[in-house]
Amino acid sequence: MFNYLPPLNEHNLPYPDPIHPIVIHFVIAMVYFAVLCDFIAYFRKKERLYEVSWWNLAFANVSIFIAVIFGSIEAGLAEPYAASVSTLNAHTILGWTLPAILSVITGWRYVLRLQNKPKLPVAYMGANVVLFALVTVQAYLGTLLAWVYGLHTVPVVDAIKGGLS
Repeated sequence: MFNYLPPLNEHNLPYPDPIHPIVIHFVIAMVYFAVLCDFIAYFRKKERLYEVSWWNLAFANVSIFIAVIFGSIEAGLAEPYAASVSTLNAHTILGWTLPAILSVITGWRYVLRLQNKPKLPVAYMGANVVLFALVTVQAYLGTLLAWVYGLHTVPVVDAIKGGLS
C-alpha cells in the first residue's frame, strides 16, 4: 500500500512546500477584514460594508476547512520534537475548534443578513471580537511552529532524521 504514496521531500512532505500556511493566510485576512467591515459599518452607518463582511466570512468559512485538512496532513508528517509538541497540540486543538466556531458565526450572520436589519446586534459584535481574538491566538501559535520551532524547514527535518528528539 505504501508503494503508491509519493516519497517525502526535504521538507518531509509529499509536495514541494507546505500548503497549510498559504491557505490559512487567506482565512486570517478574510476573517480580519470581515470583522473590520462589520465594525466600520456598525459605527459609521455604512450598511453596504455588511455585504462585504458577509462574503468575506462566507469564503473564510469554506477556506478554513481546506486549511484544516492540509494542516492535519502536515502536522502528521511534521515529526515534532519535544520542545514543539505542546504548541503543536494547542494549535491542533484550536485548529479543529475554529471551523466549528466560524461556521456557527457564519450561520448566525446569514440569518441576520436575511433579516435585512440596518444594524447588527451587540451580541454578534461581541462574537466578532471573540472570533478575532481566537484567530489571533491561532495565528500566533502557527507563527511559533514555523518561525521558532521550524517545523517542515530543511534544517529541522535534517536534524530530526539525524536523531534530534
